[in-house]
Amino acid sequence: MIMPRGQQLLLPANPLFVVFSMLAAMLVNMTASISVFGNAAWLPDLLSIVLVFWCVHQPRIVGIGLAFLFGVLTDVHQAALMGQHALAYTVLGFLAVTIHRRLLWFSVPSQAMQVFPLFFIAHGLELMVRMLAGDTFPGFWLLLAPVFEAALWPVMNSLLLAPQRRAPDPDADRPL
Repeated sequence: MIMPRGQQLLLPANPLFVVFSMLAAMLVNMTASISVFGNAAWLPDLLSIVLVFWCVHQPRIVGIGLAFLFGVLTDVHQAALMGQHALAYTVLGFLAVTIHRRLLWFSVPSQAMQVFPLFFIAHGLELMVRMLAGDTFPGFWLLLAPVFEAALWPVMNSLLLAPQRRAPDPDADRPL
């Protein structure tokens, strides 16, 4: 594959770092759900951002299976309807793997605009499952969550790609 002009060649991602970053995102979600805000509908789901990121950048390591596993773990933690987050994360992983080749040709802000519909669909699926099960409507604040997730895409992009940008053999002339 020909690299886009000006794009840095990255080192391979360490699978342990990939799994650790997903576990860290899940821990942040768990901490946010027991914080002052509780399960506020407008809070961004960091695990979904990290899941989409790794499904785009490493589709052979992270895919639909890991998305389903983390969805079930999120359902258990939040005592939500079993399968609510699992369905949303599985669809999110599938859509991310589907667009991963095309998405990498865009700049990071353009990527954020491209993944916004994925986050919107995932939140829509969660809402649909929740409403079909008889829960109440959480309010229109729910529409802010995909916006915040798309806005966090460039931040997560720079954080999660940082270990891959270092030189393979650093020395005094090339400290990075």
